[in-house]
Amino acid sequence: METVAFYTLGCKVNQYETEAMKELFEKAGYTIVEAEDKADVYVINTCTVTNLGDRKSRQFIRRAKRNNPESIIAVVGCYAQIAPDEVLSIEGVNIILGTKDRNKVVEYVEQAKKSQEKINVVEDIMKTSEFEEMTIEKMQGKTRAYLKIQEGCNQYCSYCIIPYARGPIRSRKLEDIVHEIRRLEQHGFKEIVLTGIHIASYGKDLGKNTLLDVIRSAHNAEGIQRIRLSSIEPTIMSEAFVEELSKLEKVCPHFHLSLQSGCDETLKRMNRKYTTDEYREVVNRLRKTWPDVSITTDIMVGFPGETEEEFEKTMAFVKEIQFSQIHVFKYSPRKGTPAADYPNQIDVSIKQIRSEKLIQLARESSIAFRKKFIGTSRHVLFETASNELEGYYEGFTDNYLKIFCSSDTFPLEGKILKVKLEKIYQDAIIATLS
Repeated sequence: METVAFYTLGCKVNQYETEAMKELFEKAGYTIVEAEDKADVYVINTCTVTNLGDRKSRQFIRRAKRNNPESIIAVVGCYAQIAPDEVLSIEGVNIILGTKDRNKVVEYVEQAKKSQEKINVVEDIMKTSEFEEMTIEKMQGKTRAYLKIQEGCNQYCSYCIIPYARGPIRSRKLEDIVHEIRRLEQHGFKEIVLTGIHIASYGKDLGKNTLLDVIRSAHNAEGIQRIRLSSIEPTIMSEAFVEELSKLEKVCPHFHLSLQSGCDETLKRMNRKYTTDEYREVVNRLRKTWPDVSITTDIMVGFPGETEEEFEKTMAFVKEIQFSQIHVFKYSPRKGTPAADYPNQIDVSIKQIRSEKLIQLARESSIAFRKKFIGTSRHVLFETASNELEGYYEGFTDNYLKIFCSSDTFPLEGKILKVKLEKIYQDAIIATLS
């Protein structure tokens, strides 16, 4: 029986697509092994959001070939889509498959075994108009499932390569989403995370159905007890949208609202579609609706032209909003995007200093958020035994507080239990069963 290993970089969408490809190989009789193991086939699902993603992809291609010089290496995903010739030039690569036709990956592997020629099937993704169904049927041993509902992006932020890597928006048919929700329910999943490249645009290409229709469909599944949204644009959070969400008690009070910058001048150069005032209004609306809501975000430092004054505006905005968690990253020029050619590119050392300052502020904000809940009780969906603390299990509250809790009497995996939050531990909270 032949073996296949997967190495996945980047977002939750990539992780979902890797799981779907794993199933295709299993159905074809392959055994899945770990990424570091010797395997007959390696599938590298790449990311190209930053230069670091490209570099990691290249490093793993070379590492995989060292593990087994006779292996077949298939490079798929965003980096392969954007730079197929570059990937093709890397020694050891057999198959280049971008962000389309991942369902045929096993066929291409079988083809590569018979041919000495490299297989490059990357096509112009901008001409793609149909959502590619990549279903996952065999989902066991987990409590939280990612459900891909949408592909592509039409926003064209000036720094972002993703619209060029993923193509225009394509929404998954609601009936196909409902079928997968039922499968997840049958497999015992209690939480669904709706994910995609730009889920706020769901349905706009179909002329029917909206993101709310998807959420309501998940809400109607009796076995699903929690619904979480992946990263979402703040512009969708209108009064009407939030009011409808508030009627659905399974929706988790946790929203990852993409910010990118807390300075209006920078946001404008980024071609973001909101101002800080509008963002603030959305946050206030959410906190009024869910007092315990967790607001998480992404913020970029060192965007071209970002002056010290602009950066300080971002710092002040972050202090004001008090996010529960922030992913801080440094601007990385991506060839083919407008921002790569902007004047006043920021020096690497300045980016590093700003990143460190913002990360420190983010830590303080995260601790302040967690402290508010010490001494209170909340329900936790326990996911796994902890590798960090012996005898403990870990999971998350509905508002995305990471919890460690011990149990001598029975295992906690897969259970939603009420706990009392006792004390802060690193980036989490130690709790006891109520």
